[in-house]
Amino acid sequence: MKARAAVLRSRGLPFRVEDLWLNGPGPGEALVEISGTGFCHTDLLPRTDRLDIALPLVAGHEGAGTVVATGPATRGVTVGDHVVMSFDSCGTCRACIAARPAGCATFFSRNLTGRRPDNGPTARDAAGEEVSTRWFGQSSFASHAVVPAHLLVPVPHSLPLELLGPLGCGFQTGAGAIINSLAVRPGSSVVVAGAGAVGLAAVMAARAVGATTVVAIDVLPGRLRTAQDLGATHTLGGRSADLTDQILEITDGGADHAVDTTGHPAVITNLLRSLHSCGTCGLVGVQQGDLTIDPLLLASGRTVKGIIEGDAVPRLFLPRLIALWQQGLFPFDRLIRTYPLHEIDRAERDAANGEVVKPVLIPG
Repeated sequence: MKARAAVLRSRGLPFRVEDLWLNGPGPGEALVEISGTGFCHTDLLPRTDRLDIALPLVAGHEGAGTVVATGPATRGVTVGDHVVMSFDSCGTCRACIAARPAGCATFFSRNLTGRRPDNGPTARDAAGEEVSTRWFGQSSFASHAVVPAHLLVPVPHSLPLELLGPLGCGFQTGAGAIINSLAVRPGSSVVVAGAGAVGLAAVMAARAVGATTVVAIDVLPGRLRTAQDLGATHTLGGRSADLTDQILEITDGGADHAVDTTGHPAVITNLLRSLHSCGTCGLVGVQQGDLTIDPLLLASGRTVKGIIEGDAVPRLFLPRLIALWQQGLFPFDRLIRTYPLHEIDRAERDAANGEVVKPVLIPG
């Protein structure tokens, strides 16, 4: 079928909205009409040469929409369902069987190449050339996407579907880091470095589960004000020379938990030094360089933990986030600004300069 999509044809060029022809849904797949899709920092990875990403590509991995067709033997969704789209996993490896789909043995090949696991075709452009449309199993910068049904999470029709897509990745990752990965308990102290979508989700989740000290760190004053509005008890400028000392003072000798969303080794080192002797630091997102850790920081019991997708099982976790939002405890919608799909480049610029936390693209 014909679909309208934002295609990235070169790392240095803008996205180009054009018509594509999608193959219909195969076994275990569904065709989803997209209502809205978030623009995530991970959608900039195809502009780098760090991964084996197949261009031209339709990016986008925070989609939500309506199931309009299903393929043979498709289970879990039916035509007419409203769904949030999350990440892909094989369902059969040791991690998947243990309900840790983000640790899937094929996570990177399924989500970060744009290709199908079987390397089969996905879409073609007006010239008949192949375009990769399997970014995180969905490639949702488009009017329609063909996706594996197992990555779809049905949601009630009463919810604002066009706003829910970011729950499938960015907000899930930040909140899941707090709730699943670090298992933050009431009364805990939490430090969050980076007050973007993932970091602010972590701030909201930390307060929702009862953390009494929540420290947000960023270089943008506007982001720090937003963090304070969303529950941070303290905010610190990311360029402070005495960042570790400030955190130690605020947390009475060391934080219980820290979450880094920046990927910068110097920031991570500061976080490790600001933990108490048995504290845990979770690392989220793409790292910006090699991390060298003083063994003495770990000798007393500190833990460094890598986190992907908040260690979430989306079909279980997203309904929890929606319930927290409905109770006023996870107001993710306050971070969203919508853009028509054809203004994707403006959305990308606004996110890059910090003008907006979470752009959501609306096809139309």
